[in-house]
Amino acid sequence: MSHLPNCPNCSSEYTYEDGALLVCPECAHEWTLTSEVEEEKIYKDANGNVLRDGDTVTVIKDLKVKGSSSVLKQGTKVKNIRLVDGDHDIDCKIDGFGAMKLKTEFVKKI
Repeated sequence: MSHLPNCPNCSSEYTYEDGALLVCPECAHEWTLTSEVEEEKIYKDANGNVLRDGDTVTVIKDLKVKGSSSVLKQGTKVKNIRLVDGDHDIDCKIDGFGAMKLKTEFVKKI
Protein backbone atom coordinates (compact mmCIF):
# COMPACT_ATOMS: atom_id res chain seq x y z
CA MET A 1 0.00 0.00 0.00
CA SER A 2 1.46 3.36 -0.99
CA HIS A 3 1.70 6.12 1.59
CA LEU A 4 0.17 9.41 0.49
CA PRO A 5 1.50 12.72 1.88
CA ASN A 6 -0.39 14.67 4.51
CA CYS A 7 -2.47 17.64 3.39
CA PRO A 8 -0.24 20.72 2.94
CA ASN A 9 -3.14 22.93 4.06
CA CYS A 10 -4.30 21.32 7.33
CA SER A 11 -1.82 18.40 7.80
CA SER A 12 -4.58 15.80 7.75
CA GLU A 13 -3.36 12.25 7.22
CA TYR A 14 -6.59 11.12 5.52
CA THR A 15 -5.74 12.24 1.98
CA TYR A 16 -6.88 10.20 -1.01
CA GLU A 17 -6.29 10.13 -4.77
CA ASP A 18 -8.93 11.33 -7.21
CA GLY A 19 -7.50 10.84 -10.69
CA ALA A 20 -4.39 13.02 -10.95
CA LEU A 21 -5.30 15.03 -7.84
CA LEU A 22 -4.82 14.41 -4.15
CA VAL A 23 -7.78 15.46 -2.00
CA CYS A 24 -8.15 16.20 1.71
CA PRO A 25 -11.57 15.14 3.05
CA GLU A 26 -11.27 17.41 6.10
CA CYS A 27 -10.61 20.79 4.44
CA ALA A 28 -11.43 19.93 0.79
CA HIS A 29 -7.99 21.09 -0.39
CA GLU A 30 -6.94 19.62 -3.77
CA TRP A 31 -3.37 19.48 -5.11
CA THR A 32 -1.12 17.46 -7.38
CA LEU A 33 1.92 15.52 -6.30
CA THR A 34 4.11 17.43 -8.74
CA SER A 35 3.22 20.75 -7.09
CA GLU A 36 4.97 19.54 -3.93
CA VAL A 37 8.20 18.73 -5.75
CA GLU A 38 9.14 22.15 -7.09
CA GLU A 39 12.88 22.14 -7.67
CA GLU A 40 14.89 25.31 -7.77
CA LYS A 41 17.22 25.64 -10.75
CA ILE A 42 20.89 25.49 -9.81
CA TYR A 43 23.18 27.95 -11.58
CA LYS A 44 26.88 27.08 -11.88
CA ASP A 45 29.82 29.12 -13.14
CA ALA A 46 32.45 27.93 -15.65
CA ASN A 47 34.30 26.02 -12.89
CA GLY A 48 31.17 24.32 -11.51
CA ASN A 49 30.77 26.52 -8.43
CA VAL A 50 27.16 27.19 -7.41
CA LEU A 51 26.10 30.82 -7.95
CA ARG A 52 23.60 32.73 -5.82
CA ASP A 53 21.97 36.16 -6.02
CA GLY A 54 24.35 38.86 -4.78
CA ASP A 55 27.58 36.98 -5.63
CA THR A 56 30.58 38.67 -7.21
CA VAL A 57 31.98 37.10 -10.37
CA THR A 58 34.66 37.85 -12.98
CA VAL A 59 34.42 37.48 -16.75
CA ILE A 60 36.70 34.67 -18.02
CA LYS A 61 37.03 35.77 -21.67
CA ASP A 62 36.61 38.89 -23.79
CA LEU A 63 32.94 39.28 -24.72
CA LYS A 64 31.59 41.41 -27.56
CA VAL A 65 28.78 43.69 -26.43
CA LYS A 66 25.78 43.26 -28.71
CA GLY A 67 24.77 46.49 -30.46
CA SER A 68 28.03 48.21 -29.61
CA SER A 69 31.61 48.23 -30.84
CA SER A 70 32.97 47.86 -27.30
CA VAL A 71 34.28 44.67 -25.67
CA LEU A 72 33.83 43.46 -22.12
CA LYS A 73 37.40 42.50 -21.15
CA GLN A 74 38.51 39.31 -19.44
CA GLY A 75 38.91 39.82 -15.69
CA THR A 76 36.13 42.43 -15.41
CA LYS A 77 34.61 42.19 -11.93
CA VAL A 78 30.81 42.03 -11.74
CA LYS A 79 29.31 42.68 -8.31
CA ASN A 80 25.87 41.85 -6.94
CA ILE A 81 24.59 39.56 -9.70
CA ARG A 82 20.94 38.56 -10.01
CA LEU A 83 20.07 35.11 -11.37
CA VAL A 84 17.13 34.88 -13.80
CA ASP A 85 15.56 32.30 -16.11
CA GLY A 86 16.12 32.66 -19.83
CA ASP A 87 18.88 32.28 -22.38
CA HIS A 88 21.13 34.62 -20.35
CA ASP A 89 21.20 33.58 -16.69
CA ILE A 90 22.68 36.70 -15.04
CA ASP A 91 21.32 40.27 -14.86
CA CYS A 92 23.86 42.78 -13.60
CA LYS A 93 25.20 46.31 -13.81
CA ILE A 94 28.81 46.74 -14.86
CA ASP A 95 30.71 49.96 -14.19
CA GLY A 96 31.34 51.70 -17.52
CA PHE A 97 28.83 49.52 -19.42
CA GLY A 98 25.54 49.72 -17.51
CA ALA A 99 22.93 46.98 -17.38
CA MET A 100 24.03 43.70 -18.96
CA LYS A 101 22.90 40.11 -19.30
CA LEU A 102 25.55 37.39 -19.10
CA LYS A 103 25.67 33.63 -19.42
CA THR A 104 26.98 31.65 -16.46
CA GLU A 105 29.41 29.75 -18.70
CA PHE A 106 31.48 32.94 -19.20
CA VAL A 107 31.98 33.89 -15.54
CA LYS A 108 33.71 32.46 -12.48
CA LYS A 109 32.84 33.07 -8.85
CA ILE A 110 35.29 35.04 -6.71
